[in-house]
Amino acid sequence: MKLATLCYVKDSNKTLMLQRAKKPNDVHEGKWNGLGGKLEKDESPRECAIREVYEESGLNVEELELKGVLTFPSFANEEAWYVFVYVITKWNGVLRESSEGSLHWISNEDLLHLPLWEGDKHFLPYLNTPGVFTGKFTYEDGVLTDFRLEHSQGIR
Repeated sequence: MKLATLCYVKDSNKTLMLQRAKKPNDVHEGKWNGLGGKLEKDESPRECAIREVYEESGLNVEELELKGVLTFPSFANEEAWYVFVYVITKWNGVLRESSEGSLHWISNEDLLHLPLWEGDKHFLPYLNTPGVFTGKFTYEDGVLTDFRLEHSQGIR
């Protein structure tokens, strides 16, 4: 089982997205993601989110909010992933080049038109709503085959 974070840095009507294209054998290659990565030993999800945002962008997180927890059974190499999703609304620092891919500020209205994982299109709208969501997304050979998403506004 892998524990990870997925972070969306927000600036009024834009979101910082990472176009994955630099790591060899990257399961996410060609996809657009938020920032984040695996928790290190003795690291909380919050600490991981702050560290990963800094490592991937050069930005220092000042305020973040837990928005959801996602599970991905057998996502890659038959490993289950549990992912803590955060929204970052306050930060400082200068954006720098990422070793994971290229960083771009994307208009919120254009987010769902990017080449995303199919499941992302279901939970991304909840980043801008009050409350916390949970979800389970099942992929087979990179294709979403089933999902369940629960939020304080109801189940999808």
